[in-house]
Amino acid sequence: MASLPIDTAKFTGIICAVPPTPRVANRETGQLRIDRDTGKTVYQVGLCLMAGASADVVNVSVAGEPTGVQLGMPVAVRDLVATPWENEGRHGIAFRAAEIRPLSAPAAPAGKGAGQ
Repeated sequence: MASLPIDTAKFTGIICAVPPTPRVANRETGQLRIDRDTGKTVYQVGLCLMAGASADVVNVSVAGEPTGVQLGMPVAVRDLVATPWENEGRHGIAFRAAEIRPLSAPAAPAGKGAGQ
């Protein structure tokens, strides 16, 4: 099925609701899921997507560990897509992003500090 891009600029906020954990490919062996394109371990992060007066928590997969992402932290998400799926009578939507990173504080203006 086709992946549908999601415009994250439309959200009023995105917060880490569940910290990153590696995705398991085989529960019996504990083998981790590996991204076919990059060879990196796939991580899952629970994100609270807020828009106006509503919020939803979705699990988002990303290749490679999202460094610095912690519970309750505002994050930036790059190239978020939703892919509908169906398998043996079950169905849902899988979310994937190219990158999830902490939102950094605005940089201080360059130059001398206050009072100098």
